Amino acid sequence: MGQHDEPPYVFIERRGGGIGSFLLGALVGAGLGILFAPRSGEETREELREGAARLGRQAEDTLRQVRGAVGETVDEMRHGINEKVEAAREAFESGRVAARETREEMERRVREARERVRAGIDAARRPPEPGEGLTPGTPEAAAGPESKFGV
Repeated sequence: MGQHDEPPYVFIERRGGGIGSFLLGALVGAGLGILFAPRSGEETREELREGAARLGRQAEDTLRQVRGAVGETVDEMRHGINEKVEAAREAFESGRVAARETREEMERRVREARERVRAGIDAARRPPEPGEGLTPGTPEAAAGPESKFGV
């Protein structure tokens, strides 16, 4: 029973830190190195001022570079979006023109079909004229229209 009385071991492994911790440590170490260097207080303060000014200039340069890169990226994206919007407009207009032309063609065909149907209906309602539709010289034409129907 002695083996079961001990609590189990738990290992916790933490990963982290990374570059941020390294930079913070480097800055703290550099600051302590400057403070404990064998120089006078005035020389140390002057070196700290110069270091801060140098760091400020580097930050400004980096900020300018980032702004320029972001500005270029925004301009490129804006240009790409404008091209796509223009292409969509052209496609929409082409579709509109094609739809209008197709509609006009279909309306023309419907009109022509109606005219043919009306002409056919009018021809069917009108009684045939004597000898109409018969080819001269055929027995049906000689007998007259009545014999055509067997009457």
